[in-house]
Amino acid sequence: MEVIITAVGPDHVGLADPIIHHVTGLGANISEIQMFDRDEAAVFAMLLRIQLAGADLPTLKNNLTQIGDLKGLSVRVWSSEARRVPRLAICTTLRNETPLAVLRAIRDGQIPAEAAVMVGNRPACRGLAEQFHVPWENIGDEKGNPDDELMVDIFDRYDVDYVVLARYMRVLPPSTCWKYAGGRIINLHHGLLPGFPGIRPYHDAYAVRMLVFGATCHFIVPELDAGNQTIHQSAYSVKPGTSLEEVIRLGQEDNEPRCLLEGVRRVVQREVKLHFHRVIPGIGAS
Repeated sequence: MEVIITAVGPDHVGLADPIIHHVTGLGANISEIQMFDRDEAAVFAMLLRIQLAGADLPTLKNNLTQIGDLKGLSVRVWSSEARRVPRLAICTTLRNETPLAVLRAIRDGQIPAEAAVMVGNRPACRGLAEQFHVPWENIGDEKGNPDDELMVDIFDRYDVDYVVLARYMRVLPPSTCWKYAGGRIINLHHGLLPGFPGIRPYHDAYAVRMLVFGATCHFIVPELDAGNQTIHQSAYSVKPGTSLEEVIRLGQEDNEPRCLLEGVRRVVQREVKLHFHRVIPGIGAS
């Protein structure tokens, strides 16, 4: 079984060794290890991907949590092979086209997953959650500023496998990205990467007279809209003279939902996975 272990906490010496020694003592093979040390924030983060035959996840999680408690680390133990139907956290801000598409695809069996919870920094999509009988959690204040620690607590409480940022218009802090590292956070960017990153990709593409627009579904890593984590891209063409408003409407109502659905499907069916910050074929790939 492939198991992903993440550990995040205040930086000091002797953090990685106890975790590594524990898993290798169980006979695990380490297939990926990454460590991050942000001196300016005094934060340590580690990702460990192991292969462990006959892994007892609850016991492994309990043992590593105890090590984390001793070292002041927040430890998570996860495997995509642990359950047949993965649990999703769908995160939203204002627009409902993409979360609606995901919820419909789950309902109709197009995406073999369960919507465990919907999370919003704005209440705009609460009615959508209620319509599909999905628990709703608000993490934003009256200005939409998110409580990032509460967000992580919600992910843990609902025992989610994947976090889907369905036009969630806030940047996740690095600590959250590290806690769910290894290909567990899926984002929809409303532009074609790497050409059009940032918050106004439609406007930027239109300004240079592009006639092809698109969206990118990618895994999240701590660097914003980084370039090697693309899961799926979807594009559409417009005629010369098409207004920016029409370009955006076509993207938001049709192209973005299609792009996100295919990306989420590929991940939950394990056709792709993230390894050393690169997308590679998963065990579900034909």
